[in-house]
Order: sequence, then structure tokens, then C-alpha cells
Amino acid sequence: MLEQLAKWARTRSPWVFHINASSCNGCDIELVASLTPRYDIERFGAVLVPSPRHADVLIVTGTVNAQTKEPLKRVYSQLPEPKHVIAIGACAATGGVFKGCYNVGQGIQDVIPVDMFIPGCPPRPEAIMYGVLKLLGEVE
Repeated sequence: MLEQLAKWARTRSPWVFHINASSCNGCDIELVASLTPRYDIERFGAVLVPSPRHADVLIVTGTVNAQTKEPLKRVYSQLPEPKHVIAIGACAATGGVFKGCYNVGQGIQDVIPVDMFIPGCPPRPEAIMYGVLKLLGEVE
């Protein structure tokens, strides 16, 4: 009974932690826009938290390079189970416009497992909200 209640709470009120893995800030601006009263992702229960130890979902924006690889792994290891990862933007998925640069990886899926990709450069707040809600639907 208690386990079912915890699962219900996680799917209805995901706590989200955001990490910027060296992006151009376009995706960050759109993520913050989804938190504003105009789009208000909090009405669906998603809350941005200041610590990965309290989060259910990790949202990553930007490309992975040599400087952000280890910190990203460290933050991922701090998330409690069950944990989910959302990669926002083309840079997080494939390297985007920075693909082919000497210090840019192919995407964050090479460093940590990813549950959901939200494409775009940058994706609109509606797409970010849809991706978070779609992930919650898959969790149930």
C-alpha cells in the first residue's frame, strides 16, 4: 500500500533538477519559460528543486564535453531511485551545431542513460511540458 502511494506521488508530482552541460542557454531560457505563469508546468505537479538528492527527474541541456562529463555522472549518481533523465535540445541529443568540434561528445546518452529526448534548437516550452508529461505517462 505504501509503495503504491509513493509511486502515485512520484508520477503526479515529479521533482525536477536541471543541469546545464555547457549549452548556449537557448534551451535554458525555454525551460525557465515553461515554469513562468504563462505556461505553468507546476500546475501538472512538476517542481524545480535545488538539489539532485531530492529530484525524481534530471533535465540536461547542452553538449557534453571533457569538463562536464564527470560532474554529470556525479549528479546522476546522487539522484535517488527510481530516476529518469530528459535530454532537452539538439545539443543534448547529438551535439547539435557543435557536433564535430574537438571537445564535444555525441550526446549525453554516451555518459548517462536517457529516458526521453525533446528535440529542437531550442524546443518550445510546450514541447518541454509535453515531454515531461509523456514521461510521466510512461512511468505509470
